Amino acid sequence: MPVLEAIRQRYPDADLSFLEIDVSDFGSVRRAADRFLSEHAALDVLVNNAGVAGTSGLSKDGFDLTYATNHLGPFLLTNLLLPRLRASPSARIVNVSSVAQMNIKSIDWSGLERRSSPKRSGFRDYSMTKLMNMLHCRELARRLEGTSVVACAVHPGVVASQIWRAVPRPLGWLIKLFMLSNEQGAETPLFCATSEEPAIVSGGYYHRCREVSANPLADDPANALELWRRSEAAVK
Repeated sequence: MPVLEAIRQRYPDADLSFLEIDVSDFGSVRRAADRFLSEHAALDVLVNNAGVAGTSGLSKDGFDLTYATNHLGPFLLTNLLLPRLRASPSARIVNVSSVAQMNIKSIDWSGLERRSSPKRSGFRDYSMTKLMNMLHCRELARRLEGTSVVACAVHPGVVASQIWRAVPRPLGWLIKLFMLSNEQGAETPLFCATSEEPAIVSGGYYHRCREVSANPLADDPANALELWRRSEAAVK
C-alpha cells in the first residue's frame, strides 16, 4: 500500500493498518465496522471525508450514489463505530461538509429514498448532502452531550481532489486549476481532529480553522432529528 509505505518512511515506528471500505455500499460498511470492532478497543478520531459530485448511478443498495457516498454510508459507519468512540477518553467525529450547504433554502428528503433507475445528480444534490453532513453533526452533538465525544463539521475549501471524478473531463480539469491542493484542504479537518478543547465546540462548523455560521436550516433541531430518522430507516 503506497500510502502506508510513505508514512513508514517518515515514521519507521508507526503502527499502521489498512481497512478497506466502500462507503456507498452498506454491506462493505458493516464488514469494515465489524473488523474494526473486533480488533480495537477504542477509536480516537473518525473523519467522514469520502465524497462525490455529479454522479449518475445507483449504489448496491439502490440509492443515488451521491447521497449514498456523501451521507448515508458515513451515517451508518459512524453509528456502528460509536461504541469505540465512546470508549476513548477524548474522541472526535469530523464531518467534511462544504460551503455548498448554504445554497439550500428548503430540504428535499427524496434523495434518501431508494430508486429504480439512476439520474445524474447535480450541484443541488451535492449541496443537499453537504447540508445533511451538517445536520448529522448537530444531531450527533445533541445525542453525545455529556460524553467524551465531540462532533463537528468543516468546510475544507474547494479542493482539487477526486471528488470531481464524475464531472466531464474538460470541465473537471478546468475547475481544478482554481482549487486548493489536497494538503491545504486537510488543514481545517486536522485542526478539528487534533485541537485541544475548548477550542472545538461540539456541533460547530469550521472553516479556515475557526468557527463560522452554517446554513440556518441546520440551526433547527427538528431538521436534524428528521434527517436522523430518515437515515436510520434507509440504512436498515
